[in-house]
Amino acid sequence: MISGRLSDGPHDATISESLSYAQDSPDRTVIYLFPAPVPKDVHELAQAWALHPVLAEDLLHAGQRPKLERYGEVLFLVVRSARYIDETEDVDFSEFHVLVRPHAVAVLCQDGRWIDGADATELLGDAAAVADRSSHTLLDDEHLLDLGPEAILYRLLDAIVDGYAPVLRGLAVDKEQIERQVFGGDAAVAERIYRLSEEVIDLQQTTSSLSEVLDALRRGFTRYGIPEPLQAYLQDVADHLTRVDIRVSEYRDALAQILNVNATLVAQRQNEDMKKISGWAAILFAPTLIGSVYGMNFDHMPELHWMLGYPLAIGMMIAFGAVLFVIFRRKKWM
Repeated sequence: MISGRLSDGPHDATISESLSYAQDSPDRTVIYLFPAPVPKDVHELAQAWALHPVLAEDLLHAGQRPKLERYGEVLFLVVRSARYIDETEDVDFSEFHVLVRPHAVAVLCQDGRWIDGADATELLGDAAAVADRSSHTLLDDEHLLDLGPEAILYRLLDAIVDGYAPVLRGLAVDKEQIERQVFGGDAAVAERIYRLSEEVIDLQQTTSSLSEVLDALRRGFTRYGIPEPLQAYLQDVADHLTRVDIRVSEYRDALAQILNVNATLVAQRQNEDMKKISGWAAILFAPTLIGSVYGMNFDHMPELHWMLGYPLAIGMMIAFGAVLFVIFRRKKWM
């Protein structure tokens, strides 16, 4: 756990002690960061913050969709950051549970610690880093921090939304490569299309759910007295997320079109193959037919006792095959 505030204070205090310290002054805020929370951490936080049992139960379980819930004065959010892994062409997601209350913010990293490609601890920073401004963190805007703990939440959401940009760039490169593979006739491209489509769908579910979370936050502006500067800041985050959501939808539609084009090209190649197979089958059918006629065991077949019967039969086989080959070649079946 990392606890901090906006000025000098207890850095190694317990959750209860640091919360009491922050509540002693209106300009103090304490931040709790749990890089890998265990049930003991959740129980201690729930006891110190007097959390609702349902909320405490939610904090113990990962794998939730982005959502927003309010339990009295405590605001609970589930958000997911994304990171593109170029080596495997995968989009990896990390889930964060965020609790906001007067004078305090808690961030629980359920299955990862990175936000916008950086370590969450480095971005949030500890009290010393915030005090001396020696490093770039989510808390480096002093004017923004004057707006209260909600400002830290919105700064965190901004970092998560910004982290979607490199993911989109990675997906765009994959899409372009897939397009070249499709028109290049690569037979293995279909599997790559399916895998990339799955990653895009997962990203779309994350961004659309986060859009609902931001909409819920905006609906509470008036009711919970959010300062106007902070409202404008959240609107900017929502605008960025809208652009991300639009691009993700475009990628999903583009991949669906690429899959259809690939299916069409595969069908065309199969038709060409079938034409060649059918053409050779017809060429081989002509001599087979002549041979089958002369292979019948009839007593009265004049050609059997004719000296030129055998050469004529062979000649007819070759002639029929040659004529069919020329016809099919002109029709581009061969």
